[in-house]
Amino acid sequence: MKILVTDRISEEGLDIFRRSEGVTLEYCPGIAEEELLIAVRDASALVVRGGTRVTSALLEAAPRLKVVARAGISVENIDLEAAGRRGVVVMNTPLGSALTSAEHTVAMLLALSRCIPQGDRSLREGSWRKDAYLGVEVAGKTLGILGAGRIGRLVLERALALKMRVLVHDPYLSGATVRTLGAEPVSFEGLLFGADFLTVHVPLTHETAHVLDDEALSKLKPGCRIINCAQGGLVDEAALVRAIESGRVAGAALDVFEKEPPDPDNPLFAIESVICTPHLRAATRDAQASVALQIARQVLDFLHDGVIANALNVPPMAVEQLSRLRPYLLLAERLGSFQAQLRPGELRRVVVEYAGEVAKQETAPLTLALLKGLLGPMLGATVNYVNAPHLAQELGMEVVESRSTASQGFTSLIRLTTVHADGERSVWGALFAESEGRIVRVDDFPVEAIPEGTLLVLRNNDRPGVLAYVGKVLAQAGINIAMMNLSRRKIQGRAISLINLDSLVSEEVLEELLSYPDILSAHQVSL
Repeated sequence: MKILVTDRISEEGLDIFRRSEGVTLEYCPGIAEEELLIAVRDASALVVRGGTRVTSALLEAAPRLKVVARAGISVENIDLEAAGRRGVVVMNTPLGSALTSAEHTVAMLLALSRCIPQGDRSLREGSWRKDAYLGVEVAGKTLGILGAGRIGRLVLERALALKMRVLVHDPYLSGATVRTLGAEPVSFEGLLFGADFLTVHVPLTHETAHVLDDEALSKLKPGCRIINCAQGGLVDEAALVRAIESGRVAGAALDVFEKEPPDPDNPLFAIESVICTPHLRAATRDAQASVALQIARQVLDFLHDGVIANALNVPPMAVEQLSRLRPYLLLAERLGSFQAQLRPGELRRVVVEYAGEVAKQETAPLTLALLKGLLGPMLGATVNYVNAPHLAQELGMEVVESRSTASQGFTSLIRLTTVHADGERSVWGALFAESEGRIVRVDDFPVEAIPEGTLLVLRNNDRPGVLAYVGKVLAQAGINIAMMNLSRRKIQGRAISLINLDSLVSEEVLEELLSYPDILSAHQVSL
């Protein structure tokens, strides 16, 4: 079996491949795309980092490929859907660089507080300007953390050791859980008002994009300093420039940018109180060795023994189960993702019920897939099939699984019910002909929608003219409707529409839809 490695990874991982029996290693970092299409033809495994784009065309050129392994967390360079269609397992190393990322955040916080890069630069230029770089102590100051997932919690622990007061805003954590960590739970506005330093640790989604925009930055405690070592795009860079120039923000430390690499004339580079590093959060010898060792072992365990670990498109199971369970897995994961995006916020209880033919299958992997889909929009790329139940437990979620014979006329039915502080919500999914999954019920409304791509979910009063208005707004925005399904309880009552779209909807379009009196809510779901 041939293992093809097309990006640089540490020698520790390469040595494991070289010593393994039954495999040959082809190590060609930086290989040209034309050569890669040839080299991958007889590969059983492809190991990449961020430099190789694993496209549908590349996967088509690799008939023997069984696994694509990402030595790291992010998989934006891998076409997961195309890999799923071809039955290729995609795996990553979600926790290999968490500690390194947290340490880089703390390093940036300290460098920002004491003007260390500026002082170093000034001294090298021949100046001795002690008074020009007056810093602040961190002990006794308040650190605001937006998102207390794996990395956010590691930062929290280190901030407490530095004798900082810590505020946390995380809509998916209960106040009791945050207090157990040693921090104070606050609202988003409370975080902005109270933080002397503010660090962000949330995934980049359409909901979190530019979460620190002009409006948010205007509410910051004057003199606040901002750190972003998570994702480019969480901070509106133009708004940050304005906030620093106005004096509202005292400085910023950025390891990630909206465009990477950023343009040399990025206005942030001209501001002395801004510290920038070139995406170094995982750039330590320790982290690189860790992810290389981890991915090498995962690939070999898969090739030799069929063991699947840290997979993004299948849960841990025997390889022979995949073909039988794959359509159920896809449906379960998308039901979870749909529900999380439609009803974000703290979850108290998750109830999964399997009915019909699916109840006769091994359902534990399906529940893992559903939890991964449910937690992904909340926690980002760190969620996988292995850690999903542990993360759910950390969030204080009770997970209940049951089986039933009441499949409501469908061959196989999966019911997902989520319990929130203000009530419960449900979504049902069923398998149709040729194992195609459909959403068949949302709360009390029977529907039929394909859980794929972009879905616009509208709740409205059942009045004439509503759908005409929706069609007009989408048409004016150049957004094509692929499929539409409307359901209502009674005439002139409440209705729900699930609309498959060919492209994403902007916040401006959503606001325009919500301006119509009879449209009660509008949510965009990406599956």
